[in-house]
Amino acid sequence: MYKIITSCPVCNKKMKATRLKCSSCNTIIENEFEFSKFDYLSNDQLKFIEVFIMCRGNIKDVEKQLGISYPTVRAKLDEVINTLGYKNNSKPLKTSTSDVIEALEKGEISTEEAIERMKEE
Repeated sequence: MYKIITSCPVCNKKMKATRLKCSSCNTIIENEFEFSKFDYLSNDQLKFIEVFIMCRGNIKDVEKQLGISYPTVRAKLDEVINTLGYKNNSKPLKTSTSDVIEALEKGEISTEEAIERMKEE
């Protein structure tokens, strides 16, 4: 089964489900159904949140479990917070250019995130 598409492939706006079907009795319900905030998280963000919860929010344990640095854990958490629509009130971490490049080389952050971090310096 495929994961439901939550963003329009044309304009990238949020989509709504309009039809639900029971796989057992074939009952069909049509209406406008909204997704939860968590449905809009990427697979990588969901995996991160799952590990974060399993580690009970202990960032050191998340670092070990995912094999990533403390700044990367914080950055991933901030990304999830922003995707969920909340304002991030934490102070941004100061990271050196070499830390950003290292995280980029390890695939821990995207090119876009690396550019943003380097702009903040």
